[in-house]
Amino acid sequence: MPGPSLWQHAAHHAIHEGGLSGAAAKTEEVEELLIAKEFAVARQAAEHLIEYWETRIISHADAEEEGFYQDMAQQNPGLADDVLRLARDHELMRIIVRDVKVLLAEQGLTPEVLLQFHALLVVNAVHSREEERLLFGQG
Repeated sequence: MPGPSLWQHAAHHAIHEGGLSGAAAKTEEVEELLIAKEFAVARQAAEHLIEYWETRIISHADAEEEGFYQDMAQQNPGLADDVLRLARDHELMRIIVRDVKVLLAEQGLTPEVLLQFHALLVVNAVHSREEERLLFGQG
């Protein structure tokens, strides 16, 4: 069951901001390690970044889907389609993370992996902004 902070805009926003800023910093770290030609360490940092996406961002998405979204749609039935689209954003992030794991395992830390990490940042930023606008009337 999701915690009460999901229903409070300021706390929910802080979760979004913290998650995204952490993912951006960790993505930048991977890129800096590559520039420094620290390839083995960069690979480890990429694996940690995947874990971060799974344990921080995707787990937050799971918590939202476990009750928060349903509650919001029950309180305002006009949000039902928006909630479906927000859940689809979560699924896109899950798909990209799975794809990154496969790419990293099969091909190593390639430019495509970095591109996918950046795609995750964009999807997450747009998703969080839209979620707050639609469900909290913010932005």
